[in-house]
Amino acid sequence: MIVYDLICDDEHRFEAWFASSDDFERQAGTPLLTCPVCGASAVRRAPAGLHVARHRRGQADVQATAEHVAAFPSTDELWNVLRQVVDAAENVGPRFAEEARRMHYGEAPKRSIRGQATPEDAEALEEEGIDVLRLPVPPSDDLN
Repeated sequence: MIVYDLICDDEHRFEAWFASSDDFERQAGTPLLTCPVCGASAVRRAPAGLHVARHRRGQADVQATAEHVAAFPSTDELWNVLRQVVDAAENVGPRFAEEARRMHYGEAPKRSIRGQATPEDAEALEEEGIDVLRLPVPPSDDLN
């Protein structure tokens, strides 16, 4: 999975998850990918990082944003989904970059894997066109 920061022509910013960068390209400009605030289908990738609004929001914008935020899952629900993703993936440990390349080049069967990679390894994989999703480690239930 990959997360992109997106923006519509009305400058509404939001995130969306895709199976791959090709998946984003297939969905862009179709009814599958629309702005959750205004419904516009003209959506593009935005530079990630802090966004500073350049205009004052009207009451309709504030209401739409509040409704959009209220529809987000809770933190506990997000951690549960992350735990499910982690549990469903094979842990290849420090061999992550090597195994991702083997899968990408058809030398190993494609499957969900997880493991450790240095920031440099992750960047190199992305430069080779291998999608990498950096996820936080879900908190353990037994940590207090």
